Amino acid sequence: MIQEPATKRAIIFVDGQNLFYAVKEAFGYTFPNYDVQALAEWVCGDQGWLLEEVRFYTGIPSVQDNLKWNTFWGRKLSAMGKAGIHVFTRQLRYRNQTIILPDGTQRSVLVGQEKGVDVRLALDVVRVAREGKCDVLVVFSQDQDLSEAADEIRVIARQQSRWLRIASAFPVSPTCSNTRGINKTDWIRIPRNVYDRCIDTRDFYK
Repeated sequence: MIQEPATKRAIIFVDGQNLFYAVKEAFGYTFPNYDVQALAEWVCGDQGWLLEEVRFYTGIPSVQDNLKWNTFWGRKLSAMGKAGIHVFTRQLRYRNQTIILPDGTQRSVLVGQEKGVDVRLALDVVRVAREGKCDVLVVFSQDQDLSEAADEIRVIARQQSRWLRIASAFPVSPTCSNTRGINKTDWIRIPRNVYDRCIDTRDFYK
């Protein structure tokens, strides 16, 4: 019989863009104002887990494409790194996308897209699990593509005959159209009052 550990070590994986858009829909915030360390500490404290590490993943625009957001992310990520958070970034790639306006006319707009961020996150989830660095993997995301990583976690648990869990954490409110976590994971819902206690009040624009 597989023994459940008395102390469960947790590693947190944050998909920065997925979390931002979920928070925007749930709570109305228009920029990434989250403090991922505080959110990670709340999750682990609420669940009774020992926080081992926080890992953050995001795409960022180049200076040429968007100086404002490049500056914001550069300073925010630097602060995260100094706090001991592992940061992974990729430069956003842009393509033209056609949108339909309310009057029925079409317009082409430039849209930034992440490439490789979700793949890197999924690979790191599987690697960390295989190396036995934790007992619980918490992914701040609702990206269903990561359900394949959840399948792999179960395979690893069976192969290594050990207790291992994966969870997805995400904001919830009456305005959310997506109320599901990642399939095949345990779901951890973040209410407004909790999120508001985990806002980073520093100004990274200056």
